[in-house]
Amino acid sequence: MKFRNLILKNIFRNKSRSLLAIIGIAIGVAAVVGLGMVTDNLSKSTENALTAGAGDFSVIAATGPNNGGGPPGGMGGDQVINQTKVTEISKITGVGSAVGVLRTSVDLSNSTNTTTNSTSGPSNFRSMTSIIGIDSSSISMDDIVVTNGTVYSNNNEVIIGKTAAQEMNKTVGDNISISNNTFKITGIYETGNFMDDRGIVMSLDSLQSLTNKTGEVSLIIVKANNGTDATSLATKIQNNYPNELTTSTSLSGMDRMNNGLDVINSGSWAVSLLAMLVGGIIVIITMLKAVAERTREIGVLRAVGWTQKRIIAMIMGESIVLSFIAIFVGLVIGVGIVELLSTTNILRGIMPAFSIFLFLKGIGVALLLGILGGIYPAYRASRLSPTEALRYE
Repeated sequence: MKFRNLILKNIFRNKSRSLLAIIGIAIGVAAVVGLGMVTDNLSKSTENALTAGAGDFSVIAATGPNNGGGPPGGMGGDQVINQTKVTEISKITGVGSAVGVLRTSVDLSNSTNTTTNSTSGPSNFRSMTSIIGIDSSSISMDDIVVTNGTVYSNNNEVIIGKTAAQEMNKTVGDNISISNNTFKITGIYETGNFMDDRGIVMSLDSLQSLTNKTGEVSLIIVKANNGTDATSLATKIQNNYPNELTTSTSLSGMDRMNNGLDVINSGSWAVSLLAMLVGGIIVIITMLKAVAERTREIGVLRAVGWTQKRIIAMIMGESIVLSFIAIFVGLVIGVGIVELLSTTNILRGIMPAFSIFLFLKGIGVALLLGILGGIYPAYRASRLSPTEALRYE
């Protein structure tokens, strides 16, 4: 009988024992593959969920107080940017979209609604209302979400922040006077930023006309293409306009998100390693039991001239063959469970993804468990004395 045929015969001779070993290895494979399908795409899914539609960073004038304003949602500086820069920046490789935003403040407590710059002194801070000018199709770039009503559709309409609406006792359908111009409120919005939620948003053209800043914007909000690093893109834009434009990114929130994802990834690896440990123990116990049950058989093989190396090769070969069978079982279990959870919307917002790397990692785990699980039993079998083994009952 050929050596490989003997290995296969030994495996299927005791089906329950072999099945136990296969299950043990399959547990490890399923854990690595299943968790990998979820966590490998978790970072991208989380980033998309948190930044869907929102800009990645803002471009501001390089001159002015503190070199301009801040990240998307900030008030910007006194300096303005020629609106043609919006088109120029949108054409830079890696830029997904760019939108110009004009910001100012209005004192709505007096009859003339005097407009002023965004850095008004603290004496009249509480009476000032932030005014944002941005194209209606791009308000999500500035984290503006209409929660009641609709966005403005012409230059005579505005949306008002939730806090401002409460303070002014305004609602959808009311009119509001700004700089002696009457606007209809079409919606209530929220940003999560206290200052912006005390403000009013209108079309860019309207605010440019009110402030006599036609063709000018306070800042440009930029969103990078998928796969483009926002920090590198910000540096590239800044280098393209030295001493003219600068960029401001809000990285603290992303850093905290990445740290959280690192914890999640570490946790998934811990669960995978635990599953591998359990699988390895099951394989070792199974193979040791197999050696104990075949003590007399191994003694006969040693008596007819089988070397220790050949005995080790036989036991290890059986363990590796079991591992290859477990690869298929583990992949089916791991992928099947994740797909089932995804279908039932339990993994809402997460896009599971199976990759070649994950497949290779599953094969590696199975072979590792098979080899590690077979080493000691194989070594123990090879050390059996033929005389003692033949006397074993």
